[in-house]
Amino acid sequence: MISPELKKVILKQLNLDDFNLNDATLASDVPGWDSLNHINVILAVEENFNVKFRSMELLRLKNIGDLQKLLDSKLSK
Repeated sequence: MISPELKKVILKQLNLDDFNLNDATLASDVPGWDSLNHINVILAVEENFNVKFRSMELLRLKNIGDLQKLLDSKLSK
């Protein structure tokens, strides 16, 4: 399940008031989430949660659920 805080960071970065994000949501499903904004979303998540992602970790992400799992693993360390 996507945390409210992660959803807030993503929507704020994409200038969206609301959008239904769930584990299976793909970046391409979200209005305005293109390749440039993908970088901005990742940077915003890193900054907001004070974590750093490795390139190889990001390449494995298939959907927002994967991003949430990766974030959770970083926060539990």
